[in-house]
Amino acid sequence: MGDHFRTRLTHTLEVSEIARNIARAMSLNEDLSEAIALGHDLGHTPFGHGGETALTEVHSSHFTHSDQSLRVIDFLENRGKGLNLTHVVRDGILKHSKGFGNIIPSTPGETADTVEGRIVRVADIIAYLNHDLDDALRAKVISPSDVPDICINKLGKSHSQRATSMIEQLVYNSGPENGKFILDMGKDTFHAMTILRRFLYEKVYRSPVVHGEFMKAKGIIVGLYNYFMSHPDFLQKELENMEMAPWDSAVNTLARSVCDIIASMTDRYALNLYSKIFFS
Repeated sequence: MGDHFRTRLTHTLEVSEIARNIARAMSLNEDLSEAIALGHDLGHTPFGHGGETALTEVHSSHFTHSDQSLRVIDFLENRGKGLNLTHVVRDGILKHSKGFGNIIPSTPGETADTVEGRIVRVADIIAYLNHDLDDALRAKVISPSDVPDICINKLGKSHSQRATSMIEQLVYNSGPENGKFILDMGKDTFHAMTILRRFLYEKVYRSPVVHGEFMKAKGIIVGLYNYFMSHPDFLQKELENMEMAPWDSAVNTLARSVCDIIASMTDRYALNLYSKIFFS
């Protein structure tokens, strides 16, 4: 709830800035990088991956925020008419997410068709490694002494130093190789980033404090989902409030529309709506 913690919007702006700067330094298409970055998390649920996990449990095991982002731009935006985006923008949005997979995966089909799309994938992890570390320190989930020494020595002590180091090393080490444009962070930087990400997963994302909030978030999402499923008239009012196309049983199942509206909410909107429904 704090004003200084990152939200999905501020994260998106940071990813966009990083991706644009990298594309500019490499003389690539800045506009394409920006378009992919601005759309990459449109389908992300409230409460981040906690909300995503809740929807996989209550709605569909196949739900992912990257698929939902594509659904937003293809079917939900513009009151159901969608947006006229190019294949390369849509491809970059769909393939931006990596979970705990490789930072720069090499498996065919896992990465975007364009270098700009692959840059957004790396920019996403550069952004969240830095701001999640900042937020965890500010929230006192961890202390500065907990951060592995190699991350401080190789990447820097401050948010600015770490981001600059990661971006510079990506730009300096990447380039054409055997007819392909290869993204490379450099061995030392890549190693330090991998350790920092593992540290955040173990000490922050899976910490008892964060896990407690994670369970609260799941409870809110499940509660909203079940309420909408049993109150379709209320769903129609909320779809109108959010300027989304009304539910039409000839187009979508009720469950699909419920999933769509919940995935389109911000944290604060979901919290306020939950309070309105269950505590008013």
